[in-house]
Amino acid sequence: MVKRTALGVIALVAAGAAGSPAAAQAVQVEKGIAPYAKTSGVSGNLNSIGSDTLNNTMTLWAEAFRAAYPSVKIQIEGKGSSTAPPALIAGTSQLGPMSRLMKPEEIDAFEKQYGYKPTAIRVAVDGIGVFVNKDNPIEKLTLTQIDAIFSKTRKRGGAEELVSWGQVGLTGDWAGKPISLYGRNSASGTYGYFKEHALAKGDYKDTVKEQPGSAAVVQGITADKYGIGYSGIGYKTSDVKTVKLAATDGGEYIADDPDNVYSGRYPLARFLYIYVNKSPGRGLDPLTAEFLKFVLSHEGQEIVVKDGYLPLLGKHVAEELPKLK
Repeated sequence: MVKRTALGVIALVAAGAAGSPAAAQAVQVEKGIAPYAKTSGVSGNLNSIGSDTLNNTMTLWAEAFRAAYPSVKIQIEGKGSSTAPPALIAGTSQLGPMSRLMKPEEIDAFEKQYGYKPTAIRVAVDGIGVFVNKDNPIEKLTLTQIDAIFSKTRKRGGAEELVSWGQVGLTGDWAGKPISLYGRNSASGTYGYFKEHALAKGDYKDTVKEQPGSAAVVQGITADKYGIGYSGIGYKTSDVKTVKLAATDGGEYIADDPDNVYSGRYPLARFLYIYVNKSPGRGLDPLTAEFLKFVLSHEGQEIVVKDGYLPLLGKHVAEELPKLK
């Protein structure tokens, strides 16, 4: 039996989500999250290398931060979460946004270089949506079906490879139409997360059309009536829709609504992170710390909402802020 995974950390969100404004239908930042307090003497250069999922959010954060501190220069590169650890190790970036946790081997490589582990800062909550074209009548799928659609190993126990829309219940003209697959490349944290949690660590089919970014996945499905793909829910447009997912065969189908993502009922829920190089002796450098204080502020979390993701709850901001000292 495949373990239901919504990232254990999301369960922690659930503990504080009930009745919170962020869990309401209209997502709002909790009032208890403090507004950003501008300070003096902030200047210098920041480089961010990592997640494509967070690329637009990082850009919005950077624009707002630079509006407060015009002398700060921020460069952002978002080619995938796997590019974050090498950049932090090489010292070519101070910020390593990732849509997944670092792998043990990535942490080991960092620790070999510096003698201590990298520090992960949770910055937002996300759900990976399974997208289809808006004209596709499919409304729900199980993770077993998702695995049989995207994976050639079918580790979730699917009886057969699923290659046509008729095999997942569509009728009429749709029944004989082939399922066209869109996904991310191997540098992507979303690729890795989907592989682990949706495909039970199985192997993707060779027919998956790998895209350089999440927006490209959505664009592909927009143009391809018979397409299906996955990306962060922040990339949803009016030209595509997400399907409800059941974690197990016979289980309840859950939509990627905010309350379901917060509670962990939606099976592909996750935190988004920014990794940093924080020396135990010296602490975090002042510019990086100030930027992250903004990210974790009320204004910073409002940007998360603006970009289509879910903001952290107040209890989690309270847990992250001490890491910046």
